[in-house]
Amino acid sequence: MTGRGPARRGVLTAAAAGVAAVAVAAPEAQAAPTARSSDSGSGGAGGARWATSWATAQTAPTETDAVAARGLTDGVFTAVLRLSAGGQVRLRYANAFGAVPVLIGPVTAGGRAVTFGGRRQAWLAAGASLTSDPVDGPRVPAASRLTVETQLPGPTGPLSFHRNTHASHTVDGVRTTSVFLLTGVEVTGAHGPVLAVLGDSIAEGVGTPDDTDLRWPDQLARRLPGSAVANLGISGNRLLLDDARFGPGGQARFDRDVLSLPGLRTVLVHLGINDLQQPPAQTDPARVLAGYRQLVLRARNAGLRTVGSTITPFEGWTRWTPELDTVRQQINRAVRTGRLFDAVADFDGALRDPAQPSRLLPAFDSGDGLHPNPSGHAALAAAVDRRHLL
Repeated sequence: MTGRGPARRGVLTAAAAGVAAVAVAAPEAQAAPTARSSDSGSGGAGGARWATSWATAQTAPTETDAVAARGLTDGVFTAVLRLSAGGQVRLRYANAFGAVPVLIGPVTAGGRAVTFGGRRQAWLAAGASLTSDPVDGPRVPAASRLTVETQLPGPTGPLSFHRNTHASHTVDGVRTTSVFLLTGVEVTGAHGPVLAVLGDSIAEGVGTPDDTDLRWPDQLARRLPGSAVANLGISGNRLLLDDARFGPGGQARFDRDVLSLPGLRTVLVHLGINDLQQPPAQTDPARVLAGYRQLVLRARNAGLRTVGSTITPFEGWTRWTPELDTVRQQINRAVRTGRLFDAVADFDGALRDPAQPSRLLPAFDSGDGLHPNPSGHAALAAAVDRRHLL
């Protein structure tokens, strides 16, 4: 890792200014008695450093996403979130794909009132992010669950959201696995690795039961006490290409989803399998490696360490072919030996069947040939070396 700390994010400063400009013309919820908290990597009581303890990455709704596409009026969204690190808490909202400002609040976190510049409500500008004040009250423990209730007076218009967190939340009392507008919980108590996982459905948690917190980033956080792990996995996401349902590719969303996080030290890139198996299939390994290289350059420019992961086997999946497996192996050889990343997590080696290296080990297969089961997710977490994250 370079000696530079993560750079101050100019894009967040501009976004905050945009929110403030909208708020001037908006009705005031309450008088503001206190100063705003810092939006940089440090702030809060005693100048403690903020790090993202829980996160999710957004996509735009499609016609099949009824709630997100329609939006809410006088709606209440309640999220139950598993934190990695603990400490004092603040929340982060975003509407990356929104076309109009959205009024946020009142909001509670762990039953305590959340404010924005001292007010119970705030306007979230279209395309912008919004960070709360530090929440008053006791520090939250690491590895605990935090319930966040967000009132949305609306009408909101279509909502930026994460389709499936593999955890139960509610919108107007009805269960959902989606998260609307809320993108992060930041804390002051991280004293271990601070990591973002830029990933696909495997990182998101496909192959693990809902509400079990057995996704490999969760299991990694439990292996590393004091760590803050931001899971930015999106099912179906690719490195190179965008998709209307599965969101902007890793290259397109890197600045917004990764570089905007406070206190970040390392980014682990877990993308590539969908570039191979989703049409149009990417069959030129040089294109994928060039995409990785660009992410590494952008991360290093921000003072971040990079960990690359090899692409896991997927024979048995409906779109697997021997030709695609050859491309996968070519990419993996380059990742292992090409000194492209600062370090490598050999996910292929962790999950493959030694007798049939193009397949997942049966004990790790969720049943579809591509997504690992909880034991497979544990093997992925074990394949990440703590020394590569510091």
